[in-house]
Amino acid sequence: MNKNVILLLTLLVCCFTACKPGQKKNESMEQETKLKIETTAGDILVKLYNETPQHRDNFIKLAKEGTYEGTLFHRVIKDFMIQAGDPDSKKATKGQMLGAGDVGYTIPAEFVYPKYFHKKGALSAARQGDQVNPQKASSGCQFYIVTGKVYNDSTLLNMEQQMNYARMNNAFNALAQKHMKQIYKMRKENDQDGLMALQDSLIAQAEAQVAKEPEFRFTPEQVQAYTTVGGTPHLDGQYTVFGEVLEGMEVVDKIQKVKTDRNDRPEEDVKILKVTLID
Repeated sequence: MNKNVILLLTLLVCCFTACKPGQKKNESMEQETKLKIETTAGDILVKLYNETPQHRDNFIKLAKEGTYEGTLFHRVIKDFMIQAGDPDSKKATKGQMLGAGDVGYTIPAEFVYPKYFHKKGALSAARQGDQVNPQKASSGCQFYIVTGKVYNDSTLLNMEQQMNYARMNNAFNALAQKHMKQIYKMRKENDQDGLMALQDSLIAQAEAQVAKEPEFRFTPEQVQAYTTVGGTPHLDGQYTVFGEVLEGMEVVDKIQKVKTDRNDRPEEDVKILKVTLID
């Protein structure tokens, strides 16, 4: 085959590969979504993670619809987090209890852990407790920004041990729940030997179950963040982290220091004026 023909075919193949429509779409999907949260305390610039698409798309939708305009930071706890997004807070009277408002739906949990965790500045979804929400589904509108505190290495080590103990305890309790009728019967009959034998059996089963998974350990990235900028490590894996603050962390710190009532609501309203998408 003529060398010029080969060269021409090569160029055509390269051009076709580089200009495929699908590739352009994928590149655009990798772009970070940024939004500006304008508040009465100042502006906060956040980015949303592409790895949590349902939370990302929902936050963008609510921003475009103006759902957040006029809502308050209704729950503020220093060295922990600032929470907002309750629709009921728009026209709330002074001292009114807030936090139960919603938009009529929840979002399935999207844990991208341990890549995204509760470091200072993390943007996360609020939710109802495990008792009524075992799947850890997120609120359709309420969110919080982590402030947290700085931890030392020994404290993080103790937390690792506590979390591993909790895994064992949870596994044991789940197994015990399946034997409650048998346990009640033994208690009623004062069968102490039977109870001890069952307990030993359940402990062995729980240990075997937990042993199938590696022990919990903070990643080097978590240790670095939690021992320098800080955060709230005990929330990791429990609430969906779907973004982070890029600029305006001083505004977040300003909000977390406001005076609050016994329900953690700021005595002087801190309001979201507008949330806009940054192109």
